[in-house]
Amino acid sequence: MKALEHIRKPSKLDQKTASESYDTLASVIEQLHSEQPEIEIEETGEKIKIPLSALKLLGDILKGMGQGKLISLVPIATEVTTQAAAEILGCSRPHLVKLLEDGKIPFTKVGKHRRIKFDDMMRYRKQMKEQQKQNIIDIMNSDEETGLYDS
Repeated sequence: MKALEHIRKPSKLDQKTASESYDTLASVIEQLHSEQPEIEIEETGEKIKIPLSALKLLGDILKGMGQGKLISLVPIATEVTTQAAAEILGCSRPHLVKLLEDGKIPFTKVGKHRRIKFDDMMRYRKQMKEQQKQNIIDIMNSDEETGLYDS
């Protein structure tokens, strides 16, 4: 499995299909009693066993797609390239390299190439989201104190 495919927003048709499929799958999952249920592919008639955890993950994917969210699957504990990390973090590759060189995100070098552990990248992303939230709260409090919103 590739660590990161081309990331694109689901089309309206994909969103509708995913949303409808999620509702059905969520209902079916509640009725399952096996940890490895057998499912049938209607178009081919083939039956496969799938771990219940994978079926639940599929449900999460369908739910997110139905909401129009970008979905990316990355195996845990893998390392990603600087380009993949930049795409996931929503920044340019040069900016990401600066973050690495400044020690903001740990990395290793494989030859000349930098590799970032997925967990380290996601930890940094979470810290940045928390910092952004705090900055917004600080700005709102400052605006309130200065009377910006007084009539």
